[in-house]
Amino acid sequence: MRILIIEDEHKIAQAIKRGLEQETYAVDVEYTAPEGLAAALVHNYDLIILDRMLPGIIDGLEICRTLRQKDIHTPILVLSAKDKIENKVEGLNHGADDYLVKPFAFEELLARVRALLRRPTQSLPTVLTVDNLSLDLTGLTVQRDQKTIQLSNKEFALLEFLMRHPGQIVTKEQLINRVWDFDADVLYNTVEVYIGYLRKKIDLPGEKKLIQTVRGFGYKFGGLN
Repeated sequence: MRILIIEDEHKIAQAIKRGLEQETYAVDVEYTAPEGLAAALVHNYDLIILDRMLPGIIDGLEICRTLRQKDIHTPILVLSAKDKIENKVEGLNHGADDYLVKPFAFEELLARVRALLRRPTQSLPTVLTVDNLSLDLTGLTVQRDQKTIQLSNKEFALLEFLMRHPGQIVTKEQLINRVWDFDADVLYNTVEVYIGYLRKKIDLPGEKKLIQTVRGFGYKFGGLN
């Protein structure tokens, strides 16, 4: 899943980015309101973490309101040092889905991120299952036929995206856009390499092949006999 952070304090932004990346999320960071708003309008994010007190004419609440006016319903978690009830109410009334007061523990931010990502628009399960392969989003574990498979963070994120689209053709460009962050210099060959890593760990000899190559298009996840 891909998350956008809009936060002008570089240390805070980078600390959140590092923590979320360790949890297998792809994370982009913008440090100004105009750049953050532009990124949120152009790219398809699963979640936006937004500082309320951004310098300049546009603040975080204005970004919230603009996105909602443009019918963009990406979950938004607002961060702010303003801790009064009326501040929280104002943030939620501008279109935020949650409001977290600074300073905060990363564990609480992570729990709120997970809670927001579980909410419908589309009700998202915490365990994905295709054939005899399961991926636990809470425990960050993968099992096939009840045997645990060790994956890197990027392999886990790649597998999660494939398992969310079983039986569908997924292009390399889609995988790059949803699994890698915006600043990553990723080529189609990189995707092929990571698909190869996944195949070696998931599609063992004698197992039904779950990762299929659709030549000229991309990949399809789901087994053939």
